[in-house]
Amino acid sequence: MSRFGWRSLAVMMTLILFAGCQKNNSVELLNVSYDPTRELYRKIHRMFAEKYLAETGVEVRIRRSHGGSGSQAGAVINGLPADLVSLAVQPDLDAIANTGLIREDWHTVTNSFEPKSKRSLPYTSTIVFVVRKGNPKQIFDWDDLTNPGVKVIPANPKTGGGARLNFLAAYGAFKYQGDSEAVIFEKLKTIYHNAPVLDGGARAATITFVRKCIGDVQVTWENEAELEKLELGDEVEIIRPRVSILAEPHVVMVDRNVDAHGTRGITEAFMDFLHSEPAQEVIAEQYYRPSNPTTMAKYRDRFPTMKLLRVDEIIEGGWPAAQKRFFANGGVFDQIFQP
Repeated sequence: MSRFGWRSLAVMMTLILFAGCQKNNSVELLNVSYDPTRELYRKIHRMFAEKYLAETGVEVRIRRSHGGSGSQAGAVINGLPADLVSLAVQPDLDAIANTGLIREDWHTVTNSFEPKSKRSLPYTSTIVFVVRKGNPKQIFDWDDLTNPGVKVIPANPKTGGGARLNFLAAYGAFKYQGDSEAVIFEKLKTIYHNAPVLDGGARAATITFVRKCIGDVQVTWENEAELEKLELGDEVEIIRPRVSILAEPHVVMVDRNVDAHGTRGITEAFMDFLHSEPAQEVIAEQYYRPSNPTTMAKYRDRFPTMKLLRVDEIIEGGWPAAQKRFFANGGVFDQIFQP
């Protein structure tokens, strides 16, 4: 069977299984998300289901799918029947919107909790470093990743949204300190040639660094770094560079799918719940930066001050320009990184 045939069969089986799970007085949703949100959504899904059952008598089950953000977007485009997608970077959502599955103005839709552009953004994050005990390679900032003998564990920007943030955070930090573009590209080339392995997503990179004990420094999400610290204690340290990137992972309803499934109302209720005080508390406890200012102030000590650059501060034209210039086939990343 052709590659296309296998993919079509897999999608068809998923649709059949999904349809078979609909029961009276119960409903099932599918949340397709990026790599490091497993722990976050495990808790929030359970909280929402308990609340919704108590208020409506309807039993809700929210299934989760996790992987590299770009790969997850491709799966939805190819037929994975997501009711909502919570992906790492805007281009992955735009790619789905370009197929008509999501409304093109998804980033301007409002709700009762947040003004324009905020409904889809219940939290933000950034990119930090994780190093071994005692920081033996003395890694404190982006320039240190270019030192001889430093083995860097990022992830692949072609498949992972967090990996694209890693790349842009480094590019932006070098640009912010006044490096010329030629110098920046040489530094980025060194960093990625210092990578002994380039995993497909952030959680896979964590497994490489933590479980396989490969590398001297991991470049990763802030929340992923904190989970590693909680698990490993003094065996690792978190290093926050002076300058990094403001990561804005959006949560968006897949309009065509929710209308086909009859789940628009409950999906909207879940998205509203993400902005509620209980959900914002869990978001902060899981080391994501909550969108609610009151919750953020309460947990301020969890998030030390850093200079966080927006993508449109790093490159004129924001995400569309960054995706085209850096990550498209034949773009800057392909030019500087030759496996």
